[in-house]
Amino acid sequence: MALSVSDVERFMAVRPRLEAIAYRLLGSAGEAEDAVQETFLRWQGADVDRIKVPEAWLTKVLTNLCLNQLTSARARRETYVGQWLPEPLIAGDPMLGPADTAEQRESVSYAVLVLLERLTPAERAVYVLREAFGYTHWEIAEILDLTEAASQQILHRAKKHVAQGRARTEIDEAAARRIVDEFLAAATSGRTEPLVRLLTQDAVAVGDGGGKVPARAKAFEGALAVATFVRGLFTPGKAKRALVGGSPEVYATTANGDPAVVAVVDGRVVGVMCLEVTAEGIAAVRSQVNPDKLERVIERWAAADHGEPLVRAAF
Repeated sequence: MALSVSDVERFMAVRPRLEAIAYRLLGSAGEAEDAVQETFLRWQGADVDRIKVPEAWLTKVLTNLCLNQLTSARARRETYVGQWLPEPLIAGDPMLGPADTAEQRESVSYAVLVLLERLTPAERAVYVLREAFGYTHWEIAEILDLTEAASQQILHRAKKHVAQGRARTEIDEAAARRIVDEFLAAATSGRTEPLVRLLTQDAVAVGDGGGKVPARAKAFEGALAVATFVRGLFTPGKAKRALVGGSPEVYATTANGDPAVVAVVDGRVVGVMCLEVTAEGIAAVRSQVNPDKLERVIERWAAADHGEPLVRAAF
């Protein structure tokens, strides 16, 4: 069914919100874009004149598409090569969605996206719709075909699971830059002690290469193990330069609201390292180097003014 100009405009008006919901639900920008495109096709095939509240209808369609995707994604991730991490989004990406409240900012943090992987699809949907987008339990019940009581119970379980993770410290851009400055200074010092001092005792380091870029299958655990790994990562070597296609420049930014290190070779992002910061120190170092999960970052990076690199020829 052909849509009128006004029907297309109604969809486009809510598209940014739909993309932000889908990204939080799926942890993948590419999959989020696909889900939103499929939602548009459903809109195109519907009798839109009979839809009283387009945003509610579109949100319901999108959420249920994402729930189906999450169910199949769980099976795919069981055979994923190495550790699976979400796709990072750098500062300014509209897919990050609303950031007016602490709950909204936390819901898209890299640490919480990792924790959301532990939830059932229903728990993840209720948590995202309620905490990040402020839907009422009545609205969530309508979207997910639940009762309000069930929605409330599911949210309670989801928040309990997420709360079991480490409490995140809110970081502004200036503070993020200072943290990355200090982290890089320690990482390039050639010694482990400065890094150990920045890390919590039970810090972890995880990398996602997706089988396309070498990354350790198991996480590094403990401050000393993480510090040793990071020091080695920033130690120059011909093999590393060959692996990434040149000598990378390293920048500071924020990804999903957290301090992040971005490695760039000839204008192409080859890795994003997200730092989970708590009151006790850096609790996790999560590196996304799977090229399939860097496509949106590469596109956004090319269009942004990111200043001068903090470190040149890091490897």
